Amino acid sequence: MRLLKKYLSRTLQSSFFPIFLSLFTITSVVFLVKIAALTSVITITFGELAYLYLLKVPVILYYTLPITFFIAMVLNLSKLSGEYELIVISSFGFSPLRLLFILLPVSFLASAALFVISFVLIPQTDYLEDKFVTLKKQEAEFNIKPSEYGQIFGPWFIYVEGKDGGIYKDVTLFEPNLNKDTFVMAKEANIQNEQNALKLELSNGVAMNISTNKFQQIDFEKMMMRYKTSQAEEINTIEDLITYWSKIDPTSPKKRTLIQNIFISLFPLISLLFYVAFGFYNPRYEKNKNTIYAIVLTTIYMISMQKVAEMKNIDLIYIFVGVWVFLSYTTYRVKVKPYY
Repeated sequence: MRLLKKYLSRTLQSSFFPIFLSLFTITSVVFLVKIAALTSVITITFGELAYLYLLKVPVILYYTLPITFFIAMVLNLSKLSGEYELIVISSFGFSPLRLLFILLPVSFLASAALFVISFVLIPQTDYLEDKFVTLKKQEAEFNIKPSEYGQIFGPWFIYVEGKDGGIYKDVTLFEPNLNKDTFVMAKEANIQNEQNALKLELSNGVAMNISTNKFQQIDFEKMMMRYKTSQAEEINTIEDLITYWSKIDPTSPKKRTLIQNIFISLFPLISLLFYVAFGFYNPRYEKNKNTIYAIVLTTIYMISMQKVAEMKNIDLIYIFVGVWVFLSYTTYRVKVKPYY
């Protein structure tokens, strides 16, 4: 039994890592493109790009690990069947169900790893990413440069003619709107960085609202404009994490994420019978179509999971898991049990 465990573990690694590295690389490229798109909003260095990529690694694992594990399990057992090794093992009285007890610990570890990734690491890395991007946006909005177009201050486009120390000269702000446009022009302006907010203090200016049938103008000596930056929910401790997941509104997008995370975490564990059902076959009488079966089943699971998660009804998890286990057991009874 011990030698069989070591042998299955070694062969599983040879199937798992090539698939995992391929999917991990492809997914990494997709996320690097998304991170690079942030440069249209903020300026980041190569080191900061690497930092943002590291924060995305848990998300990449979240998408690649369950798919890789399922396909690798089926391919590994199929390979052993194709080389008649599982058939020989079965001929010595080692039933496929006994094989499940060998596969159970590694499947449990995969599910536990996905649980930690989805419920612990991803919320924390999302918080760190939002915190970083918010800080960089504040820096960009705080460091307004003279004579440059396309700069923003909250919902406003801002243009300044010059700068004397910390005082901006001849400032123009523009806020486009469907029904009206708003202009604010001032001789001087000063930007202050407050906690979670930026404050723009304008002096000696005019504010104008222009619509299709109305024009309004206000002259002012002093005007304060505050722009409060959005802050991600802080997650630094276990208590913060518990609060993050416990305070979920029924209509919140977080409810959908919670259900999806449960499905992703359970996938390696509740698919045990599928590994055996499609891993066992006799190469003398059957063609090896298990790669196609594995890809189709994974696709069905992921699509069904998304549909159920969109309903935001946590009770549907029990029904879905029950149906999946029933299908796997039925497939095992029809395909494997009568012959091995």
